[in-house]
Amino acid sequence: MRDTSLENSLFVRTLGQGTRKVLALHCTIAHSGAWSGLASALNGEATLTAPDMPSHGRSPDWDGRGDLFDLVTKLSAAQLTEPMDLIGHSFGGMIALRLAVEFPHLVRSAVLIEPVFFAIAVQDTPELVRQHHDEAKPVSDAFASGDMEKAARLFNRMWGAQDGPRWPDLPERTRAGMVRGVHVVPAVDDALFKDTKGILDAGVLDRATMPVLILSGSESHPIMPAIGDGLARRLPHAETGVVSGAGHMLPITHPQQTAAVIQSFWAKSS
Repeated sequence: MRDTSLENSLFVRTLGQGTRKVLALHCTIAHSGAWSGLASALNGEATLTAPDMPSHGRSPDWDGRGDLFDLVTKLSAAQLTEPMDLIGHSFGGMIALRLAVEFPHLVRSAVLIEPVFFAIAVQDTPELVRQHHDEAKPVSDAFASGDMEKAARLFNRMWGAQDGPRWPDLPERTRAGMVRGVHVVPAVDDALFKDTKGILDAGVLDRATMPVLILSGSESHPIMPAIGDGLARRLPHAETGVVSGAGHMLPITHPQQTAAVIQSFWAKSS
C-alpha cells in the first residue's frame, strides 16, 4: 500500500485574494511564508497557493527514501487543480519548469526566478560551472563531514549574502529551519547538474508552450543569468528579465521590483 501520509499532511499556505490563481514554489531552506512580501506587492491581483516542501516550514520531514525531485514534483502537481500561473524560485523554479513540461495543460504561464538548472551551464558555460564548484567546495566539504549546521550557514552565505542578513543576524528559529532543510541539497545534485530527469532531452522543453519569464538578480552569481539565457533559448516562448540591485533572493529582498516585472509579463501574456 502506498504511503500517502506526506501528501495528506503537506502544509499549504494561501496568500492574497486576487482573481489570478498562482502556484508559488519556494527555494531550498526557505518556506512558503517567503512569498508574503511578493504577494502583498502584487496588490490584490493574485491568490498564491504556496506549499511547504518536505523538511521545510510546517510540512513533515522527508524520510530520505526514494527520489526527492520526483516527490516534490508530485506533491506540487497535486496543487494544480485547475489551470494556474506558476512562480518558482531557485529549486522551486526547477519544480515549476518540470510542471510546465509535464502538465502544460494546467500551466497558463511560468515565472522562473533563478532556476538552478546547472546542467544548462555544463553545456553552455563550463568555465562558470568550474567556478561555482570551487566556490561551493566548503559547502560540499561540510556535507561530506556531516556538519549540517555548517553546511546551512555556508549555503546561506553563498546564495543569500549578496543582499540578505548574515547568519548571526538571523533569528534562531530561522537558522534552525535552514539546518533542518539543508540535507535536501545533495539529494537533488544529480538532477540539477547531470539532468538525470532528461529535461534537456530532444523535444521535452518543446512541451512548455506557455509564456515563460526567467528572472535573475543583477548582483547574482554569473552562472545564474547564463542558465537563464540558455534556458530561454531552449524554450518555445521564453524571455528573460533582471531585477536591478538584487541577488539570488530577489523575490524576498526586492518584492516590489520583482512584482512589477511579473505584472508586466502577465499583462503581455494574458
